Amino acid sequence: MEIKFNNRDPVYVQVVRHFKQQIATNMLEPGQEMPSRREMARELKINPNTVQRAYKEMEEQGLIYTEGNLPSKVTKNEKMLQSVREELILEAVDKFITAIHSIQVPFDEVVSILRSKYNQVTDREGTQ
Repeated sequence: MEIKFNNRDPVYVQVVRHFKQQIATNMLEPGQEMPSRREMARELKINPNTVQRAYKEMEEQGLIYTEGNLPSKVTKNEKMLQSVREELILEAVDKFITAIHSIQVPFDEVVSILRSKYNQVTDREGTQ
């Protein structure tokens, strides 16, 4: 597992975001065990306290759950899983809209270009 950390956001927030992306893309499946906190810290080469904080945040958000002394697991809550996906989509759309709006591209042109690019990617993935 590899996360490219930036200097803008706290590391624990970046770890949470990474796991949200993993959950939204089904790289982590509902009910799947999460790595231990120590294992995660070793793998990402970050402080175990940072991983602990990320896991705590994910538990508070309902992304993972821990029962007793068992390993943490990805939530099975379908509404939560859908919510994570929607959050990531809206975040990407907000960034896109902000960038496009700042260069004053007409809406119809944006839609046309977006449709074309989306179809190119879909066609390319379909031929592989």
